[in-house]
Amino acid sequence: MKFHTLRSKRFSLAVAAFAGLAMTAFAQTGSLTTKGTVQRVKVHGKSLEGNLEGDTPDRDVSVYLPPAYDSDTARRYPVVYLLHGYFLTDQFWTGTAPALNIPGIKIIPADVPGSMDEGVAKGTLQPMIVVMPDAYTKYAGSMYSSSVTTGDWESYIAEDLVQYVDSHYRTIPNRMARGLAGHSMGGYGAVRIGMKRPDVFASVYIMSACCLLDNPIPAAALSAPPASQNNASQSNAARASGFTQVTLARAAAWSPNPKNPPEYLDMPTKDGQPQALVIAKWAANSPLAMIDQYVTNLKKYHAIGGDVGLQDGLLGVNKQMDQVFTDYGIKHEFQTYEGDHTNKVPERIGTTMLPFFSKNLASGGGK
Repeated sequence: MKFHTLRSKRFSLAVAAFAGLAMTAFAQTGSLTTKGTVQRVKVHGKSLEGNLEGDTPDRDVSVYLPPAYDSDTARRYPVVYLLHGYFLTDQFWTGTAPALNIPGIKIIPADVPGSMDEGVAKGTLQPMIVVMPDAYTKYAGSMYSSSVTTGDWESYIAEDLVQYVDSHYRTIPNRMARGLAGHSMGGYGAVRIGMKRPDVFASVYIMSACCLLDNPIPAAALSAPPASQNNASQSNAARASGFTQVTLARAAAWSPNPKNPPEYLDMPTKDGQPQALVIAKWAANSPLAMIDQYVTNLKKYHAIGGDVGLQDGLLGVNKQMDQVFTDYGIKHEFQTYEGDHTNKVPERIGTTMLPFFSKNLASGGGK
């Protein structure tokens, strides 16, 4: 008996030593269980079928799954739906896209999986699934709107995508565990869809939203400068080309026209003259003009947050949205910070946006 006791003690010491070595290795090099995984899948959008642009209704979607998702099969998770900005794709959020230089703007990809892994490891974030759809279209952005030309992106996000995720992953399948967020065009999408779909989402975070009070770009900005203007002509031409493309994207989303091939849209000017009906349609798609109609819906949200940089050209309209929310008594939080439209976004994903959802979304539990 004494021999067995001694052997048992030695065995226990050996197990303890092995566990100690394992913990040391874990601390020094990390462990596979501390890292989440990213799957890139195709999600068919019934809502996008038959769009006149000819964009595929089978969309790429990056899905971040938190550490221990595969090992803890009894746990269910809240979900954040994260919408990217204009001229980008879902890979902007996964850190796999290269930095993008647009005239006057440098866009550095955000590492959402890395921010989630770090927060979960530190215990500052609850484990969450993050779903990042690709909304790049013929004109480089869907505007997350509903149009026969681009397709019904509102329903794709709030219905097709949510139904796919709930049926393929261990989510907590109710609104209290779903958050919606986005930056720039994605911020516009977050507030636009959020206003209309409190039945699907209970928390929303709006980052530097574009197009809150949109006016069509003047006709003069829609054409490149004459070739005789050699000084800085390349930069001006690139900027004018960018204006043209984003105007086409907005026209496809907000002033579609199935009887006007091949673009199937109406521009805000024609033959140099403003088109009053098109301009009215654009104004009707501006969230600052829409909020009055959706106050009741916005008050159904458990949490609304937002932010914008103090050097962002969109500071004014985002602060105006904050004031309208305040005037209507819509519960929300809004922050400003030192930064322009893009330079602090990767940082604020980890320090502000993800913690907002970690605090406000329903926690995971057993089946």
